[in-house]
Amino acid sequence: MALTIILLICFFALMIGVGLYTRKNSTDVNGFVLGGRSVGPWLTAFAFGTSYFSAVIFVGYAGQFGWNFGLSATWAGLGNAFIGSLLAWNILGRRTRVMTQHLDAKTMPDFFGKRFNSSKLKVAASVIVFIFLIPYTASLYNGLSSLFGLQFDIPYWVVILVMAVLTGVYVIFGGYMATAINDFIQGIIMLIGIAAVIIAVINQNGGLVESMKGLSAIGESTSAVATAGWNGAYASFLGPDPLALLFVVILTSLGTWGLPQMVGKFYAIKSEKDIHKGTVISTVFAIVVAGGCYFLGGFGRLYESQMIESGAINAETGKVLFDRIIPTMLSTLPDIIIAVVIVLVLSASMSTLSSLVLTSSSTFTLDVIKPLSKKTMTEKKQVLIMRIFIVFFIVVSAVIAVIKDANPQITFIAQMMGVSWGALAGAFLAPFLYGLYWKGITKASTIVCFVWGCSIAIFQMVVSLGGISVADWGPVLSYIFKSSINSGVVAMVGGLIIVPVVSMFTKKLDKKDVDGAFECYEEKIEVTKKANLGK
Repeated sequence: MALTIILLICFFALMIGVGLYTRKNSTDVNGFVLGGRSVGPWLTAFAFGTSYFSAVIFVGYAGQFGWNFGLSATWAGLGNAFIGSLLAWNILGRRTRVMTQHLDAKTMPDFFGKRFNSSKLKVAASVIVFIFLIPYTASLYNGLSSLFGLQFDIPYWVVILVMAVLTGVYVIFGGYMATAINDFIQGIIMLIGIAAVIIAVINQNGGLVESMKGLSAIGESTSAVATAGWNGAYASFLGPDPLALLFVVILTSLGTWGLPQMVGKFYAIKSEKDIHKGTVISTVFAIVVAGGCYFLGGFGRLYESQMIESGAINAETGKVLFDRIIPTMLSTLPDIIIAVVIVLVLSASMSTLSSLVLTSSSTFTLDVIKPLSKKTMTEKKQVLIMRIFIVFFIVVSAVIAVIKDANPQITFIAQMMGVSWGALAGAFLAPFLYGLYWKGITKASTIVCFVWGCSIAIFQMVVSLGGISVADWGPVLSYIFKSSINSGVVAMVGGLIIVPVVSMFTKKLDKKDVDGAFECYEEKIEVTKKANLGK
C-alpha cells in the first residue's frame, strides 16, 4: 500500500505540474482547443492512443471479450492498431489537418457547419455530441472501484472524486497542450504496465506454452461455465464465435474514424513529417496497449476457480461479472505489479476523460453558445466559458458514475454507455469521411445519416432495456439488435452506404462553395529534394 501511495502522489503531482506549466499556451481559443496547431508527432500519437484506450478497454472489454473469445480476442487489439490507428492516420490525418485549417474549423460540428454551409447542421452535431459523450465519459470510471479495492479500503466515490478533480485541474489550466503532454506521460505508464502484467500472468501459469495448454483444455466437458462447442476453442485462431468477433473488431476499430475526440487530434498536428512519424508511433502504441490488453484477457478462464470464490462468477447460474475478471486475475499477482496497474488504469482513465471533457466543452461553447450569443464574444470569454463547461461535464459524469455504483439495479445508464460509441460513429463517420474526399456529398445525406445513426442507437437502448422484443423479427434483425456492438456496426456501415445513395438524389451544394473548400488541396508548396525527388 505504501508503494502504491508513493506512486500515486508522484503521478498526481506530475499531472498538475504539467497543467501549470502549459497554462501560458491556453490564453486564446486556438491555443486552448488545438494547442496552436503546433503539436509534434510523439505528443499527437500518444494523445490519439491514450484517448482511444481507456480503463474500459483494460478492465471491461479485455475481460469480457477475452472470456468470450479466448486468445482470438487479440484480433480486436490488432484491428484497433491497423484499422483504428494506421488506416485512420493515413486516410484521415493529412486531409483533416489541411481542410479544417482552411475552413478554420476547430471542432467536428464546426467542420460540418462550414463544409456544408449550414449553422443548423453544426448545432445538430453539437447536440449529438453533448447527449452521447456524457454517458461515454461516465463509463471511464468503471472498474476503478474493484481495482482500488485490491489495495485500499476507501469508498468508491472518493476514488471518482480524486480522479475527476485532478483531471479537471490540469485540463482547465493547460487546455489541449496539458492533455497532450500528460497523455504522453500516461501513455508511457500504460506501455510499461501492460508489458509487466502480461509477463507476470504468463509466468504465474507456467509460461506461454503451459498457459496455452491450459486454455486449449477448456471446453464444455471441463468448465462449468464454458460456452464453446469444442475443446481448444479458446486457444484457437478465430475462437468459438468468429462472426461475433468480427463485429467487435469493426466496431472498436472503424468506430474511431467518427469519434470527435479522436479525429480532433488531427486538427492540431504540426507538419507533414509529423503525420508520418505519428502514424508509426500511434500504430506501435496500439499494438502494444490494445493487443496486449485483449491478449491478457484471453487468459481469464484460467482463473475460473478464483472468480467463483470472489463472486465474479455465480457458481449456480454461471453468470459472469465481466468487469471483475481482470481485477481477479490481478489479485493473485505481486504487490508491485498491482501498484503499477493501479497507476496504469488511472492513466488510461484520466487521459480519455481529459480528451472527452475538452471535446465536449469546446464543441458546446464554440458551436452552440457562441452562435446563440447576441454579443460578440472575446477570445478570453470563450476560453472562460469552455473552462466552466469542463467543470460541468466532469461533475455530471462523476455524479452519474456514483449513482450507478450505488444503485446497481439502474441499468439505463449502463445501456446508454453501450450505445454512445455506435451513435457517434454511426452519425458522423460517413459524412466526415466523404466530406473530406468527395465534392458530391449533400447536406441532405448528412442529415439522413445523423438521424440514421442516432435512431439505431436509441432503438438498441430500448431493446436492451426490455422495452421491445425483437426475438420474433427474424434471424437477421434479432442478431443485429442482440447487442450494441452489432447494431453499432450496422449504423456505421449503413451510413457509408446511405450517404452516397441519398447524395445522388438530393440537391447539390453550391459549386463555388464546394470548390472553395477543396481548393486547399490544390495549393502549391515548395519542398526540398530530400522530401521529394521532383521530375
